[in-house]
Amino acid sequence: MKKSRLLTIFTYAFLTLWALIVLFPFYWMVLTSVKDYGSYNAEYIPKFFTLSPTLQNYADAFTTVALGRYLLNTLLFTVGTTALMLVVITLAAFAFARLQFAGRDIAFTLFLALMMIPNELVVITNFTTITNLELRNTFTGLILPSVTSVFYIYLLRENFAQIPDELYYAAKVDGTSDLRFLRKVMLPICRPTLVTITILKIIECWNAYVWPRLITDDADYYLVSNGIQEIRENGFGRANIPAMMAAVVVISLPLVVLFLLFRKQIMSGVARGGTKG
Repeated sequence: MKKSRLLTIFTYAFLTLWALIVLFPFYWMVLTSVKDYGSYNAEYIPKFFTLSPTLQNYADAFTTVALGRYLLNTLLFTVGTTALMLVVITLAAFAFARLQFAGRDIAFTLFLALMMIPNELVVITNFTTITNLELRNTFTGLILPSVTSVFYIYLLRENFAQIPDELYYAAKVDGTSDLRFLRKVMLPICRPTLVTITILKIIECWNAYVWPRLITDDADYYLVSNGIQEIRENGFGRANIPAMMAAVVVISLPLVVLFLLFRKQIMSGVARGGTKG
């Protein structure tokens, strides 16, 4: 009994220490963002607190550079990409899980093999295609290469496969179409996984850097991830770290709030996707 209690204490102490290590960069980011520029530069030894916090850095983040436009562009990109991707992966997962056609299993195996292709090769191919279609510096060019995902199709297909075949056959006997069965039965049952995929895709789009950096050189189409570099070089300069941290806090806040609101759905959706039977 005593050994078990000591083990529990040690486990919680270790988890607490690890949580502090993980959360410290976020604390330091927020702390730096509320420090006055002069006070920050006067600190020869960094201080872990401030007695005179200021919100001026946040005001500068929206007035010195076009942070509001970057946020709006990222929101449009994220919503458009996520909505189109959900339609594509849902129909693809349903076809692989329920429809019977020649070579289905072989096609799905080859489809999964695409996950073995390095992302760099895919980026090069997509860049060439979008450039040839003259879609650079457009939201269409930003969105199109990201409207599907082999992993998300696989994850959703495994969830669809867990639904008993008897439900599908009974629905077909009643004259229900495949799309109606998908909409009325399969999607509500697999809602946790769909929520998880949606949230993960939103996070992925919000943090996208390589593809937007390649396909856009017009500031009117910059996303927040690309805008950070523009903020650093052309906005606040290399020395104004507090203002830069304020911009990063504004950019990171939506994702933090999203995760806190839907953390249970994320965990349950991933767990459900990894369980069969």
